[in-house]
Amino acid sequence: MTDAPPRSLKIAYSPCPNDTFVFDAWAHGRVPGAPGLDVTFADIDITNGMAERGAAGFDVLKVSYAVLPYVLDEYALLPCGGALGRGCGPLVLTREAGADLTGKTVAVPSEKSTAYLLFRLWAADVLPGGVGEIVVLPFHQIMPAVRDGKVDAGLVIHEARFTYQDYGLHKLADMGEHWEEVTGLPIPLGAIIARRALGDGVLRELAAAARASVRMAWDDPEASRPYVREHAQEMDPAVADQHIGLYVNEFTADLGEDGYAAVRGLLTRAAAEGLVPALRPGALAFP
Repeated sequence: MTDAPPRSLKIAYSPCPNDTFVFDAWAHGRVPGAPGLDVTFADIDITNGMAERGAAGFDVLKVSYAVLPYVLDEYALLPCGGALGRGCGPLVLTREAGADLTGKTVAVPSEKSTAYLLFRLWAADVLPGGVGEIVVLPFHQIMPAVRDGKVDAGLVIHEARFTYQDYGLHKLADMGEHWEEVTGLPIPLGAIIARRALGDGVLRELAAAARASVRMAWDDPEASRPYVREHAQEMDPAVADQHIGLYVNEFTADLGEDGYAAVRGLLTRAAAEGLVPALRPGALAFP
């Protein structure tokens, strides 16, 4: 194991506005003393798979908190840079208001996502009969599939909170609201992980760089706008701003006590439901 700082790190994160906002300063060499970044853009379902495979050459990845139990032997959770929050949870959408999902087909973006764990924990609490078939669809296909009657409901994340009414859909339930009511904790969504083989010293440098990049974005939001706009996939700028406002917050700068409690709570509850393996002791500890 080495603590020699690499000249450039291979990193993969999504093109979503919260990630490009967070990493803009670092990716463009504006964080003093931080290693350079060789950036690959990939949706979180792809980066989850990269982490599970131990994708060769990738030093830092943005992943779902749901994948941590499978990857923490090789990767360490950074205490900053990710997405937790309040009032920003995944939604279950249906064509008809107040539909009963017992035994029904639900489209989800991934079964290795935090959104899916929150959905299953919600269903365990409110649907004694359980849901029916789970269908995995690319995120952008979920709302059209619900609208067109191909599935009974869809689990959506991120900007869909602001656009689902354009599809004539109804919010059946907010997974985040349920989580917050039950636990009182923020909602753990996306995590930043780095290879343990980089060494403790480098891991601490990476955390410091991520934290500095977040704070620089807050200090000068206009500086990140070109990067955010370039990768926002034709998202309306106002929606991109709402997206950033929801997902980049105090927990992005530092998980803190509540953030770590939320992550442990999610993964402990999910393990109790048989959805993920149990975390080993100390797995979330940062050097």
